This record gives sequence, C-alpha cells and structure tokens, in this order.
Amino acid sequence: MDDNKKNTIGEEASAFGQRVKGDVKEGAGAVTGDTSLKNEGAAEASTGAARQKSNRMLTGMFRDKESAERAYGSLASRGYGKDDVNLLMSDETRKTHFADSDTALGTKAMEGLGTGSAIGGTAGAILGAIAAIGTSVVLPGIGLIVAGPIAAALAGAGAGGATGGLIGALIGSGIPEDRAKAYESGIKEGGIVMGVNPRTDEDATYFENEWKNNRGEHIYR
Repeated sequence: MDDNKKNTIGEEASAFGQRVKGDVKEGAGAVTGDTSLKNEGAAEASTGAARQKSNRMLTGMFRDKESAERAYGSLASRGYGKDDVNLLMSDETRKTHFADSDTALGTKAMEGLGTGSAIGGTAGAILGAIAAIGTSVVLPGIGLIVAGPIAAALAGAGAGGATGGLIGALIGSGIPEDRAKAYESGIKEGGIVMGVNPRTDEDATYFENEWKNNRGEHIYR
C-alpha cells in the first residue's frame, strides 16, 4: 500500500475515533455533572466531526448484490482495493448474499491479486471477502456489519454501545446524519451501503456517475 493510501485510511480512522471518544466524554460529563469533562468532550467531538467532513467520504446504497459488485468494480478499475472500501449491511444481508463459498473464493482472490485487479468475475469474490471480515455491531432488532477501514475504529472506540440505534451507529461510522437517516430503512430492508474516500475530484465524479448507472441510491459526496 502506498503512503498516500495509508495516510488516507489513518486519517479517516483517527478522525472517527476522535469524534466518538469526544461523544463518550461529553455523555459521561453530562451524566456525572462534570462540566469540564462535558465541555472537553464536546470540543473533541466537534474537531473529529470537522476532520471527518473534510475527508468527504462518497457513499451510496445498493439494493442487490449484483449492483454492489458492479459498483465495486468501478472502484477497482481506478486502483482502489479492499483497504479503501467501507461496507455497511445487516447481518442477514451478509448471510443472504455472501455465502461461505463466496468468502473462501474471496479470500483466495485477495491473496493472489494486487490492488486494482479485482474486476469482472473476481469483483464479487473480493466484495464477499470484505463483507466476511466485517465487525458486528449488535443493535436492537438488527446486527449491523461494518467492514473496511472504519471497522477497526468503530470497534476500538466502542461506538456500538455509545451511540445506540442504527442511525447512531451510521453516524459513528463517519456518515453524516442526513445520510444516515436515508440509509437506515434501506439497510433494514436488505440494502448494502458502500463508502470510499476518493483521492481526487475526478475519481469522485467518476464513481458517482458509475454508481448511478449501477442502480445506486442516495449517493452523496
């Protein structure tokens, strides 16, 4: 992985972690009556949110596996790989669309292919493998699967217990509140949310157009 990609992923995770930790501090301060802790947390969360906004994660939702695979193929065609792609879906959707056979094939594909080569017939295998290694966030009535660069940060910051509810977990994953509300019902209905931090404006425009052509919904950048 080149240094630019490492820096992008690291900044994304760091900004997200700062925001969630700030939210936790602010909440603890409010409960305990510690005004200093509350204010410190609010400031930390605000800084993290600003950093997340500057990262400009492009997100979109896909209603079926084939559309999601084609959208992933558009990322791969520009040199983006498993270390760049964030996926969010319900545990039920993962079980439905990404069976054990897909997972095994995807694991072999990731071991044998370089970044950017997961196109065409291998795109589904790679996508399945990414989904298989996601972090489970247990929420009332739904198990949310978060895979990709933000998964480790989500788990490390304890966002599952801190936010509460699907919208809270989506916001904690770095998705702005207006997007999170649009994705909530879609994920519960079996939708797959995909996110990536484009390296250039040209990439962002290309992905946005490709995702729209592949039946993507609620695409934001």
